[in-house]
Amino acid sequence: MQSTPDDSDDTLLSAELAKTGARLVKMEGRVFLRFSGVARYEDLRVPWQLVPAQGVLAKPSKWRKMDPDAQRALVLERASPEAAEELSASVDKFVQEISELADDCEFDAMTFLGTLADLETSEPAEYVFDRIRQRIIHAVEREQEERYAARTKESINLAEYPQSFEAARMPRKFIALLGPTNSGKTHRAMEALMKAPSGIYLAPLRLLALENFERMQAARPHGKQLKVSLVTGEERRLAEGATHVASTVEMLDTRTRVDVAVIDEIQMLSDRDRGSAWTAAVCGAPASVVYLVGAPEARRAIEALAERLECPLEVHVLKRMAPLAMEPSPVRKLRGLRRGDAVIAFSRREVLKWRDMITETGLSVATVYGNLSPEVRRAQAERFRDGSADIVVGTDALAMGLNMPISRIVMTTAVKYNGVEEEEISAALARQIAGRAGRYGVHEEGWVAGYDDDTHEVMRALLKEKLAAIPSSGFAVAPSIEQLHRIAAVTHETSLVKLLKRFVHNIDVPDGFFYPRITEDQSERAIWLDTLTLTVAEKFMLSLVPISSKVPSLQNAWEYWAMCLAKKKVCKLEPEGRSLRWLNLQEVEDACRRYSAYAWIAYRDPDIFPSVELAQELSREASERVDSILQQQNAAARQRGGGKRR
Repeated sequence: MQSTPDDSDDTLLSAELAKTGARLVKMEGRVFLRFSGVARYEDLRVPWQLVPAQGVLAKPSKWRKMDPDAQRALVLERASPEAAEELSASVDKFVQEISELADDCEFDAMTFLGTLADLETSEPAEYVFDRIRQRIIHAVEREQEERYAARTKESINLAEYPQSFEAARMPRKFIALLGPTNSGKTHRAMEALMKAPSGIYLAPLRLLALENFERMQAARPHGKQLKVSLVTGEERRLAEGATHVASTVEMLDTRTRVDVAVIDEIQMLSDRDRGSAWTAAVCGAPASVVYLVGAPEARRAIEALAERLECPLEVHVLKRMAPLAMEPSPVRKLRGLRRGDAVIAFSRREVLKWRDMITETGLSVATVYGNLSPEVRRAQAERFRDGSADIVVGTDALAMGLNMPISRIVMTTAVKYNGVEEEEISAALARQIAGRAGRYGVHEEGWVAGYDDDTHEVMRALLKEKLAAIPSSGFAVAPSIEQLHRIAAVTHETSLVKLLKRFVHNIDVPDGFFYPRITEDQSERAIWLDTLTLTVAEKFMLSLVPISSKVPSLQNAWEYWAMCLAKKKVCKLEPEGRSLRWLNLQEVEDACRRYSAYAWIAYRDPDIFPSVELAQELSREASERVDSILQQQNAAARQRGGGKRR
């Protein structure tokens, strides 16, 4: 509701206001001037009524207290012909701006300018102009977004994902070897691989790639040594004329055809962060025969993939070679532990705590957890294998990739932190850990126990639980740099954040069999990388560096490398400022991870990061130092406990 202040006795003021096309209005708790007119641009005729920059005169209470002369003086000052001309000129300019912008986008300009004639507001004209600008900008952005989304969808169709692997467009046969831990499935696949004229082994871990690299090197399948290369993200050992390769799954060479490929731990297809690497391996392994090795719950997924890829499939379900059973009762006391036990905890802190408690009873302990490099894990496992260590204490890192003569698995807890909260471990993980007990050929059977009553009963229940099959559709596909470049070409986008979002939300996913996926880490890194002067390819590469963002020293190293690349500043690796001897265990572990990450990035951009050999040498030195510290701590704890048991 608006009203006009009582100026019936001031005919002179009214007449003078009329000459300028202005009106005195009281509304929204203000007394103000409103001018009106018509703006013209080309064929447009745009009526308007607007408040000039100095058009607000006073609040009603203050206006009433002013005498008529003061009111009149203020009105005539603010409603001057110059003010009217200035406002009229600004409206003309604005109408031209919006008209041209609307023409460029094929919009009707009056959709946005029509509101100028009937605005009921005391806001000055510039505020009104800004709101209308925002409206048309948002409309342009929406229209552009729809256009770019359509172009993105046209540029990438995930149904055609398998066809992107050209070398794999060949007759291929899948052989699935499925079974629990200790069923001999990997052994059978590796035997077939080593007998083949050429082949590749794809591992979930660097440690497994290294173990099977050495296994193939030692083999004499046809009376002579195989020529074998090792290829991981952080290390390349390339043999001249190599016929066989041991590789991590992410490093699959999709261009070189071979006779046999072995894809290990195939149930990782359903892994939230790394599943896309297994999808790529199944679709892209360029081998005549592809062995898919893993847990039985992957069977339906494998069958679905084989059907989709039109590959004939053989499925062999293997049984565990040594029986596995629950102990009748929990361990309850440290003295209840015995040689050959593997004690499981779910954090580095807990592993080291249990190691100290156990060594103080007189037993020697090997230690295995995720923060350790593959070289240290292997050295610690070897101490357990050769009898130097009586017991191994570790996290669930023991569940994959380390073959050790474990007699019994002892669970200190069945609860694990999932990144958000602590929760009971899954039946699948419980079974994979428990399966490490009773190595065939070493122990006649394997045993499982909880340390306390509750954990013992939870493990008993989990091992009885029927495992759900992993999903047979929605297989994760991660973006490739080629796909991001394709999206960039049709959208003119250079922001990694926006390109990743377009990949996830805009590409064509016709039936959901393949599904776009990026990791949370990559998404978070992209935000910071977009602040640097880097190409899309450089940002994409940096978003994938295998280094923890949760450890400040490692995050700082990653940021420094990114800034060096942005400035094209050569980043040579330097040894630790202090000798490794003076660093604590955590610091040496982190140094080892930093050197490994540098090696990973150096392989991808050796011009800026030229110290790959030094990085590998320093990583080995740090690994040896970690192993030495663990042994020293083990010996010190045993000494505190008064020596070995009798």
